[in-house]
This record gives sequence, C-alpha cells and structure tokens, in this order.
Amino acid sequence: MLEFDPIEEAGRQWEKHWGPEPVVPMKAVTSMMRVQQMWLGRLNEAVRPFELSFARYEALMLLYFSRRGSLPLGKMGARLQVHPTSVTNLVDGLEQQGYARRLPHPSDRRTTLAEITESGRAAAAAATEALHAIRFGTPPLDDGDLQTLTDVLRKAREAAGDFAAR
Repeated sequence: MLEFDPIEEAGRQWEKHWGPEPVVPMKAVTSMMRVQQMWLGRLNEAVRPFELSFARYEALMLLYFSRRGSLPLGKMGARLQVHPTSVTNLVDGLEQQGYARRLPHPSDRRTTLAEITESGRAAAAAATEALHAIRFGTPPLDDGDLQTLTDVLRKAREAAGDFAAR
C-alpha cells in the first residue's frame, strides 16, 4: 500500500508539465487501468484453485455459453479481443487440463474448433461460483456504482467500435 495517491500525484505532475486541460482524462484512464490490474489480481486469485487464470476462465466461458459447446478458434479470438497466438495458448492450456479439446470443423477443413469437455463445464461452474462469492472482486462498489461504471464504459466501447449499436 502506498503512502499517497499515485493518481493525484500524477495529476499534479501532469498539470505542472502540460497544464490543466489533459489532467482529468489522464487521471480517469490511469485510475481505470490501476483498478483493472487490481481486479484482475483478485479474479486470478479466485479462479486459481481451479487451475485457471482469468483469461482461461473467459475462454472456457465462451465455450460454456456457446450453443454447441464449441467455437472456431478465430471467433474466440475476436470475442476475447486477443491475437490468434493467444487463443492457441489459451486453448492449449485448457486442453492440457482436460477442460477443452480441439476438433476439426465439420464443413470447413481450414477451421479448428475448441470444444468444452464435461470436466471443463464442471470447472467453469465451480469457478463462476467462486467469482460470484467475491462479486467479481468489485467491493466496495455497490450495484448502483457498478451500473454507472458499466454505462459510462459502454459509451467508450460503442464509440471505439467494440460492438454494433442498436
């Protein structure tokens, strides 16, 4: 734990070197990135007993929620917003744990599918319960705070083209 707020200190330094105009956006983004790192640490800790990282958990949940229990690796990469090499590594890890397996696509021989196994379904369910128990690492924020945060970030995601607005 630091003896001072590093975001406030960065704000003071920023204003000193670049003036007041960029301080608010810099503090907002830096705050969000620091919290992301803190939350990611909590999430990784919660899923560690299931031999998962949060990144593997997210990949496993994509398979868990898919209609057939399988997805093309390329589609997984697009949904997780990661490089194809990262998807390969995630699926490699899930395969080694017996949580997923690779299959050839039934109609496109250029495509490989990742499919969740029964032990993968069990691990996904148990890890999800562990995440629910810690409210996905978000305390002390309450539901109102979290909804506001979600709404604000949705604006940024929509403007960046993260999804097609309806």
